Amino acid sequence: MNITYNELRQIKHRLPTGSIARIAKELNMDEQTVRNYFGAQKYTDGEVVNIHRQPGPAGGIVHLEDERIINLAMEILNQQN
Repeated sequence: MNITYNELRQIKHRLPTGSIARIAKELNMDEQTVRNYFGAQKYTDGEVVNIHRQPGPAGGIVHLEDERIINLAMEILNQQN
């Protein structure tokens, strides 16, 4: 899946409080890994996630190899509406 970096950050910012922890728990991964997926770069506490970023407009294009995190984030946002 390809998405702009800005779109990815907007999704993260729209998530309700506690969503990062919920995603991490449901996917059995470290919270920092989920944060790194959404653009954080603190790799000492979390794992590198399968994303590839290319420079360009709107923060560049991000290719998400593993869509489980984004899919769960979108599910949380849909439940909110």
